[in-house]
Amino acid sequence: MPSIRKPLIPLAPHATNALGLTVRDYEGAMSTLCAGCGHDSITAALVQTFYELDMPPEKIAKLSGIGCSSKTPTYFVSGAHGFNSVHGRMPPIVTGANAANKNNIYIGISGDGDSLSIGTGHFVHAIRKNINMVYIIENNGVYGLTKGQFSPTADVGSTTKRGVPNEVPPIDPVELALSLGASFVARSFSGDKRQLIPILKAAVEHHGFAMIDVISPCIQFNNHQGSTKSYKYIREHEINEIDSVFLRSSSEITAELPADSRVSVTMHDGSILMFRTLPENYDPRDRTAAMNYVHEAKAKGEVPTGLLYIDREIPDIHDLNDTTEEPLINIPFQKLCPGRNALLKFQESFQ
Repeated sequence: MPSIRKPLIPLAPHATNALGLTVRDYEGAMSTLCAGCGHDSITAALVQTFYELDMPPEKIAKLSGIGCSSKTPTYFVSGAHGFNSVHGRMPPIVTGANAANKNNIYIGISGDGDSLSIGTGHFVHAIRKNINMVYIIENNGVYGLTKGQFSPTADVGSTTKRGVPNEVPPIDPVELALSLGASFVARSFSGDKRQLIPILKAAVEHHGFAMIDVISPCIQFNNHQGSTKSYKYIREHEINEIDSVFLRSSSEITAELPADSRVSVTMHDGSILMFRTLPENYDPRDRTAAMNYVHEAKAKGEVPTGLLYIDREIPDIHDLNDTTEEPLINIPFQKLCPGRNALLKFQESFQ
């Protein structure tokens, strides 16, 4: 289904940022996701982030793979560059784009299935190479486009809509990123923009790979008893002949997570998710301490949120490969391809 163009409704003039742009200038098409989807809350946070950072839309490149999460780039900054790749292959596309033009801000939107199943290898190597990008995982624990099967982040004991429990241990993207040496690791909740927006701003400003795991409730396939990452919805009508359902709009779940505290968030299905914000004395520059903290919180049934780890000294892919300061996109073809004789002379140096 194509996205729907937003109607222009004349209202009072919006405030403008340093570029003279309004919040509306950082929006995209109308979302076709289910009403109440946590992914749309992330979209709203991204819109506000770029508006407050005074970011020129043409300097933004937004990329995705396949899944509900991968529709998100359509819904923010319509004036930005965009590319929707195949399932799990967003990171290598960003790698190529970043190699050609290091001056853009690269935003990769992915999902728990897109990143931690078919795309795991690419996710791992993007971290290893420290690609200068913001990598957002919209984490809802299910495959939303293929009828709600367990994703790699589904908790042990959580059930499908048919009541079948998951028995396979989950992959924690935060623990994985920390163990692989990621230079920026954070986690947040889609319903808490007060926390998410500052994290997004820090990620955009970070030089290197910035991974943000955002718990993002799904109202379609995780609305049953036993879910830990979802909203509950009420099915009104189902037409099996065309495999379609009618969903009543659900309210967005929001919660503020004060510093150094634990907050219980009750989902629409009655399940409770325990979010733990970082203590005041937490040091995000200590990787080992960060890994231990995440592990201990998990043992208590808590989901730690905030900026968990950052290292500004790790070289990015351009530093590692000693690339030219001039983006490849600006270098003339004659210099990039000097001709047959120059290439033959170069080959002679290997003899």
